[in-house]
Amino acid sequence: MLNKKIRIVADDKIPFLRGVLEPFAEVEYFPGAEINQGILKDADALITRTRTKVTEDLLKNTKVKFVATATIGFDHIDTRWLQNNKIKWTNAPGCNSSSVMQYMAAVLVYLSRKKGFRFKEKTLGIVGVGNVGSKVAKLAEILGFKVLLNDPPRERKEGEGSFVSMQEIKEEADIITFHVPLNKTGRDKTLGMVDPYFFYSLKKSPVLINSSRGAVVDGEALKNAIASKILSGAVLDVWNNEPHIDPELLNMLDIATPHIAGYSMDGKANGTAMSVNAIAGFFGFPLKNWFPERLPEPEKSVIQIDNTRFSEQEILETAIYHTYPIEKDDHNLRSKPIGFEKLRGNYPVRREFPAYKIELDLKNEKISKQLLKLGFKI
Repeated sequence: MLNKKIRIVADDKIPFLRGVLEPFAEVEYFPGAEINQGILKDADALITRTRTKVTEDLLKNTKVKFVATATIGFDHIDTRWLQNNKIKWTNAPGCNSSSVMQYMAAVLVYLSRKKGFRFKEKTLGIVGVGNVGSKVAKLAEILGFKVLLNDPPRERKEGEGSFVSMQEIKEEADIITFHVPLNKTGRDKTLGMVDPYFFYSLKKSPVLINSSRGAVVDGEALKNAIASKILSGAVLDVWNNEPHIDPELLNMLDIATPHIAGYSMDGKANGTAMSVNAIAGFFGFPLKNWFPERLPEPEKSVIQIDNTRFSEQEILETAIYHTYPIEKDDHNLRSKPIGFEKLRGNYPVRREFPAYKIELDLKNEKISKQLLKLGFKI
């Protein structure tokens, strides 16, 4: 039964949400960047994404008691102010980690084809080994990369065994990828951690990949590093000053995408479900373990591969590329960088590996195991 006493404001780009909470509350939808104090004045809860800055300026003089963000990151939320004002908040940790893993797989396939290397010849340095970084590490090991892990907070808790210093990554890695939260202060500050000194201290000429937060990388320093060949390439999914990205930097990159690494349909569904279940629990709605009933099927869910003619790497590349030809996203952003937000808001259906079945012409136990580990059906 509709409870007119509870009013929820939600970002209108959160998928699968419409109609779910309406039996229990009033729900109004607005573009994330347009949600303001006036809209929230009589609201009890807010469901958001990163485009709404949830601060004192937004929430003071409102009735909001609960904030849910359908995202892993929560640097757009002033969590301290919310806690001090007894406003409960929740994020969606790990919701799109497999989506970012798929994005990274597509990037590595693209780079290997463009630059002509074999996975087994390269060392991948992963900075930040949480939900996302751990899955990227598993991916890289399946593909055959040597993997170096750097995560100071985890190393302090777990010991040195699995981790290396940032200096070792700078000296050994052929590709360096960042999967860190945006920490603006403190011992584990990541804001601007990739700065001129970072580039100056590199021993190789690696490819740099950032799909964490734009402000982790100093944009000017990155441009200088690419121009001076300190780097042999760079890939960005996240940017300083989004959605107003640097056109000069855009033209210098191997791959450029509009902050969509975590935008698989599976990842979005996970984020929405975590937010819905959290808000239902907070207000006592009779919803438990809710998840969208059905996700859109991929256009071609069966991948046929003639593995009699291809190498192990080529088979893996073919499977990954079928699920996500990443240069389409790159082309769309380069064609119209001013449409950054529109590209995010209208992002097409992208399903993760488990939505696909692979048919091999010749039975091969080793390659089948690798594909199964990636998540494909055989």
